[in-house]
Amino acid sequence: MSDHDAIMEAKLKVIDDTHRYVDGKTALLIIDMQHGFVDEGASLEVAAARDIIPNLTSLIDAFRKRDATVVFTEFVYADNVPCLRGDPFGIEHLESEGKPGFGNKSSNCLIGHNAGKGVESADTIPSLQPRPEELIIRGHAYDKFYGTPLDLALRSQNISHLFVTGITTDVCVNSTLIAATQRNYRVTAITDGCASPWPELHDACLKIWQPKFARLKLTAEVLLEIG
Repeated sequence: MSDHDAIMEAKLKVIDDTHRYVDGKTALLIIDMQHGFVDEGASLEVAAARDIIPNLTSLIDAFRKRDATVVFTEFVYADNVPCLRGDPFGIEHLESEGKPGFGNKSSNCLIGHNAGKGVESADTIPSLQPRPEELIIRGHAYDKFYGTPLDLALRSQNISHLFVTGITTDVCVNSTLIAATQRNYRVTAITDGCASPWPELHDACLKIWQPKFARLKLTAEVLLEIG
């Protein structure tokens, strides 16, 4: 083993020890598991998102049994907030012109008087339905801390540890995870609780996160840790 590998191994052990679940200080973050991204036929469908639903259900149940905080986020677009997330980077979010689908204006996750409905809805999918008392953060940016009360909500509950899941690994999860670390949260990325349409980008994010941003764990490992 090289000196570099030995140093990295020791570093990862410290990260693992300091980022473990702590009662009363840990929150589960479910990022953007919405109709507009998960449902079959949605213009921005992420088919791989459906594969992680059982893992997210297990994690949510485990956190709720411990009375631990669960927070949901939803990406939204509004025609009175005409940001780059709509044009040119997400034309699907613009109001539909009758030909919905990838690459077309489809009202995906659109809110307001011309809100997207059905498979384009911004609402969290029913199988992961938030409880009435659980916080739903709606954000107009990939980073769910930006322009939202997420940081205030977590700090006011003395949360210091975040377990992060959702879609997509390379966009909203990546942006939110890195934003969390810049606010000094101890972040665990649940690797089989995140998904992307592009597996190579999912894997690239994990490689980027591990040495500098987040502890990496599988769902089964987290469930064992929570107990």
